[in-house]
Amino acid sequence: MKLYIGIDLGTSSTKMLLLDERGTIHAEVAHDYPLEFPQPGWSQQNPEDWKKALFAGVPELLKGFDGAAVAGIGCGGQMHGLVMLDENNEVLRPSIIWCDQRTAKECDEIHEKVGKEKLISITANPALTGFTLSKILWVRNNEPDVYAKCRHILLPKDYVRFMLTGDYATEVSDASGMQLLDVPNRCWSDELLQILDIDKSMLAKVYESCEVTGHVSDEAAALTGLSAETLVVGGAGDNAAAAVGTGVVEDGKAFVTIGTSGVVFAHTDKLAIDPQGRVHTFCCAVPGAWHVMGVTQAAGLSLKWFRDNFCQAEIQTAKELGT
Repeated sequence: MKLYIGIDLGTSSTKMLLLDERGTIHAEVAHDYPLEFPQPGWSQQNPEDWKKALFAGVPELLKGFDGAAVAGIGCGGQMHGLVMLDENNEVLRPSIIWCDQRTAKECDEIHEKVGKEKLISITANPALTGFTLSKILWVRNNEPDVYAKCRHILLPKDYVRFMLTGDYATEVSDASGMQLLDVPNRCWSDELLQILDIDKSMLAKVYESCEVTGHVSDEAAALTGLSAETLVVGGAGDNAAAAVGTGVVEDGKAFVTIGTSGVVFAHTDKLAIDPQGRVHTFCCAVPGAWHVMGVTQAAGLSLKWFRDNFCQAEIQTAKELGT
């Protein structure tokens, strides 16, 4: 029986599933880690925490199972975070993650240098503080010594992939949220990189979500109990992965989620870009297709704040009732 591992690198924890070819779940684990707020509006995490969660979680997941039976691994999770590595693959600074709001000036800089209409025509979105591009420019503008040492830029789930495989790889759904991808053509935009003077060699190779990007390295196999023959596929950003799991993989289907953020997500086989940038268009996990999203940064998080501040009586009643 072939087994498969799904890894979800979330904002508050990394969750992992061990399942078989029929989709039957045999084991699951989760490892929590903190979120840092060094200044108002700033949000960041330590990639070392993701690495620890990976290498602690996989051996737990495999207890009682033969690691050599794991045929493939897919990674999904939080999008837009900036992971910067030096020439020795050491992390240069904490990852500035999706909900960080420090980059308003950099968004203005992008619109000024590129032009908002041109930017939307290439990346299908206006410059926003949540996307990775403005974070890259923020580091260049505010931490030039760090930027000068940077040799590789990865997204959060792709850093986990790198820990597993040693490969610098990403896939189209997550790369769409970096705002350096030519979304219509599903490749890095040379034009945008030239205008903004960003070295393309720092970016990972782009794959489709279902493509094999590499296999587990000998080092990772020794740490986890996996086989070095285990394949690792592209995976997807959190909502693109959820779309596959819920069957939203063809025209006429959509879903709504209320997680930390809130999303309305619709699949489309035909490229659809709002010229005013009011909704997001990204490549989806289905090759040759896209998805259109409306997003709010705080949905479940707002509900949690309301509950924690105004619903103490209801919380106590729920505890007493065991619900």
